[in-house]
Amino acid sequence: MEALKKNPAWKGRKGPLVLVIMDGVGYGKYKEGDAVADSKMYHLDAIKAKSPNTRLKAHGKAVGLPSDDDMGNSEVGHNAMGCGRVFNQGAALASNSIATGAMWNGQAWKDAAATKGTLHFLGLFSDGNVHSHIDHLKAMIIRAKQDGVKRVRVHTLFDGRDVGETSALDYVVPFEAFLKELSGDGFDARIGSGGGRMWITMDRYGADWEMVHRGWETHVHGKARQFATTQEAVETYRKEIPGVIDQDLKEFVIAENGKPIGTIEDGDSVVYFNFRGDRALEITAAFESDNFDHFDRGRRPTVCYAGMMEYDGDAHVPKRYLVSPPSIDRTLGEYLAASGVRTLAISETQKFGHVTYFFNGNRTGKFDERLENYVEIKSDLVPFEQRPWMKCAEITDYVLEAVSSGEYDFIRLNFPNGDMVGHTGVYQAVVCSMESMDLQIGRLARAVKEAGGIMLITADHGNSDDMFEHNKKTGEVARKVDGSPKAKTSHSLNPVPCIVYDCDYQGEYESTLVENLGISSIAAACINLLGLVPPSDYDPSIVNMK
Repeated sequence: MEALKKNPAWKGRKGPLVLVIMDGVGYGKYKEGDAVADSKMYHLDAIKAKSPNTRLKAHGKAVGLPSDDDMGNSEVGHNAMGCGRVFNQGAALASNSIATGAMWNGQAWKDAAATKGTLHFLGLFSDGNVHSHIDHLKAMIIRAKQDGVKRVRVHTLFDGRDVGETSALDYVVPFEAFLKELSGDGFDARIGSGGGRMWITMDRYGADWEMVHRGWETHVHGKARQFATTQEAVETYRKEIPGVIDQDLKEFVIAENGKPIGTIEDGDSVVYFNFRGDRALEITAAFESDNFDHFDRGRRPTVCYAGMMEYDGDAHVPKRYLVSPPSIDRTLGEYLAASGVRTLAISETQKFGHVTYFFNGNRTGKFDERLENYVEIKSDLVPFEQRPWMKCAEITDYVLEAVSSGEYDFIRLNFPNGDMVGHTGVYQAVVCSMESMDLQIGRLARAVKEAGGIMLITADHGNSDDMFEHNKKTGEVARKVDGSPKAKTSHSLNPVPCIVYDCDYQGEYESTLVENLGISSIAAACINLLGLVPPSDYDPSIVNMK
């Protein structure tokens, strides 16, 4: 990797460049339900009023997803910001692999479909297209029957975050009709177990291994509350836990005559059909790792395990995968390391992997140990609506010292509040999270100004800007029986902020930022603001240098 060339006309600033990623913060389309606009963001508003700013695209094709109807997410958003170009991402790659038949010709699928036992499909059960898509699952079940598999069991992780918060039965009922129609003539396909994605299986970054433990006991051993049907399980939990949303539904198994119908046994195959990696690594480790000490797995079945994609390209996890991930090279981090730029990346546990692994093009580890420092602030293990400020103050505390120390040229940080609290659907908590984050942005602005640096403020996608369900045609808020707004817990399709706070600006670049760009243009902007010249094939910078 060659070092970036220096800009002879401008060497950058005395202080560091601080990239602030406000996770899940966009510009709302509707006034009602826009918790960002409804919050008292005094510091951010003041910075924006006197700084060059624009709006960036953070969804759909701008971040490598199949269409502009697809919501952006933190994984693809950080990929785009960190690599400076748009790569086709998991959803598009998986869909294309199925459409072309490449998946069925791959060795991983052939191995999984060769089972003489049961072929199990485990993953997020929705069409949110952020972690998975139910159409991929259906295509694989149809193909499994064609390939001679006799028995299929599906382990459903209910969504309620990337789709409607209580939409589980909208997927369950037609899916079970699909399975019933497909079954027969020696083929038996049924749902075997399930639960909410934030209660079982889909933990990430080691935040709460007990989630994975509950999932393991449910899917593998069949140790959970028994029901005759999935619909019965969902309806029962909703009656017993008033206000519960899909992502928090308790674990269950489907049983006949007191015996679970979907336990995972020796000789079976398991396909984890999520294409996104962050919430796939822990359950994958439970199936694949010989040296595993996060919980007692009890009986560990010998199975043929495959992921939808390779979730960790450096560690080559999982051993089998159905679709190859995008091959991302020459990232911003790699260029900066080659150019001698001293870098700090920091967030709390919930987004630590985003400012490191995803930002670096799905690469674990550092490019240069001497130049890079990665800091993880441990997240609280409580529901986010109970601590909506999360760890934004602790993140800021560390960054303030880093700014004043003079040890770093480039600092990137992620405030998770807008995304993680936004997913709860609790409006008051989201407003609290925004105002808590705004206080920290004010602290950062003062420190950056004093150090003679620049602060570039942006986001990876929208979420908190769109907290209520709206009628797409009329724009009216959807309401519950009691008249209250129906909460929206998924990401938005809205643009995100891009603000350059540079108190020592003296005309080195245009005072108006370039418009109509995507967040992939952040990488070139960072290089510009560090006094370097971006690679020629990077997407255009939002900063137009003179």
